[in-house]
Amino acid sequence: MAIIKDKAYNNLPFLPPKESSVETVKVLKQVSKSAVALAELKGLAKTLPNPNILINAVVLKEAQASSEIENVITTQDKLYQALFAKSVKPDIATKEVLRYREALLMGTQLIKERGFLNTNGIIDIQSELEENNAGIRKLPGTALVNDLTNEIIYTPPDKYDTLSDLMKNLEEYLNDDSDDISPLIKLAIQHYQFESIHPFYDGNGRTGRIINVIYLILKGLLDEPVLYLSSFIIKRKADYYRLLQEVRTKNNWEDWILFILKGVEETAIETIKQINKINTTFSETQKLVQEKLPKIYSKDLIEQLYIHPYCKIEFLVSNLKIERKAASRYLANLEEIGILKSQQKGKETIYINSKLYDLLKKG
Repeated sequence: MAIIKDKAYNNLPFLPPKESSVETVKVLKQVSKSAVALAELKGLAKTLPNPNILINAVVLKEAQASSEIENVITTQDKLYQALFAKSVKPDIATKEVLRYREALLMGTQLIKERGFLNTNGIIDIQSELEENNAGIRKLPGTALVNDLTNEIIYTPPDKYDTLSDLMKNLEEYLNDDSDDISPLIKLAIQHYQFESIHPFYDGNGRTGRIINVIYLILKGLLDEPVLYLSSFIIKRKADYYRLLQEVRTKNNWEDWILFILKGVEETAIETIKQINKINTTFSETQKLVQEKLPKIYSKDLIEQLYIHPYCKIEFLVSNLKIERKAASRYLANLEEIGILKSQQKGKETIYINSKLYDLLKKG
């Protein structure tokens, strides 16, 4: 697709930026490191007994961390309870994080089905996230303000036509592969541009972070949304906002791109470590059940305990096609040998895979 150049609105130029400012020696060296880590993550994720083991965990953690950046705070325990215990009513913050999860999964499915990401797809993601159909901003007056000083840091473009033109340009940039620039460099560039366009009334930050993950899937660098990038951002929140602003005020693309690239490398390495731990724990659980409960052992049963760290009788009945009595007995037997720990939630009994859950919380 053609990329429109040399046009700017409210001091926000169209993409792409000049190649000399983004493909520096430091950036290209970091691209290699980040690409190696990401490729290892992509390959290693396929070694899991079932990819949903990691997808469920990472998606929830990404949702939690990305929402925390926006000061929406909940816990992993509340999230798992809200997902798997019908009797537990989630609080407002937990509901918001679960909407992020649904929006991320929807965006992933959208990329896989269409093979591209356009403005309408981004609007759909934001709509799922915010539960409204407001779409692209039509009213003026949006400004990004320092929460502590009330100082206006940045005023994004205002006019609806301007926003639409900038989003069209971003859409073309996201889907264009003819420029031979590493998609990892373009990941950082598109994220800056989306956050600077600030196209929606609400949910821009979280929508932008969803785009980050699904962009990597779009470019074939991941198969599933298993990169927990928001953890890196939340640990370095001040640097994240400072470097965003320095691109606007100093054209400092290099430090911004390096920040995002290092985030990709570090979070990929952390997820690789987590996959190795999950695989080890899964094998230990298999071995223990084979030794202690040979009559009920099956790989499918163990997988259910890992796909659902909070497990219920209904999951085994539905997914293993067994009777309720058998499912209840299996879970009780697994608790007896220390693999599961039961909790009563209202009228429901939840069986927690404690070892896995602790691992997922720390990872």
